[in-house]
Amino acid sequence: MFRVMLVEDDAKLAALVAEYLSEYEFTIDIVSRGDVALSHFQQTSPDIVVLDLMLPGMDGMVVCRQLRAISAVPILILTAREDAFDEVSGLEQGADDYVNKPVQPRILLARLRALLRRVKEEPVDENADLIFGAFRLCRADRTVFWREEPVALNSAEYKLLLVLADAAGKVLSRNDILIQMRGIEFDGLDRSIDNKISRLRRKFDDPHADKIKTVWGEGYLFSPSAWD
Repeated sequence: MFRVMLVEDDAKLAALVAEYLSEYEFTIDIVSRGDVALSHFQQTSPDIVVLDLMLPGMDGMVVCRQLRAISAVPILILTAREDAFDEVSGLEQGADDYVNKPVQPRILLARLRALLRRVKEEPVDENADLIFGAFRLCRADRTVFWREEPVALNSAEYKLLLVLADAAGKVLSRNDILIQMRGIEFDGLDRSIDNKISRLRRKFDDPHADKIKTVWGEGYLFSPSAWD
């Protein structure tokens, strides 16, 4: 099953699209406002986004740009606008495809499947840099830059930062982090992760924990939108 985030303020259309797609290999999350799309995306991590342009709260073009800044998720723009300028602009903002309303459900289904096949076929570059605003982590040589200045990290700090940044937008428990870093489970007492998080925050001017957030009772979250 693939998870679709459908950002559409027309409740009737959203329900019809969700009903049709749910008969196939998709589960649907409906978001009716542009200004909550980014947070919903970070919470649910969908496989693909279907995005209207004319939205309350925030224009779809801005939403598209925000999503593309933090993720390579496929984005299909679905809109009533027929201006070719909007189509070009949407693609330049990072969208992968563009479909005008009214759209035949079978065509929408085919476009979504095509985008997902394309993503599946693209090889993943395990040495690709992780870039969020003014933050850059270079896997190839294990260097980290903040506002174009190198950041001195020891091996454990680098490993922790890599684990967090690789899962940007997702909450990782202490258990998740320890398993990825050291192959051991959290025993309920080990505070080494907390101490390293504190040191990382100091190195990235993060006294209020905006960049590396504490999610009480759950763990830590590397915020992809807080590194400007």
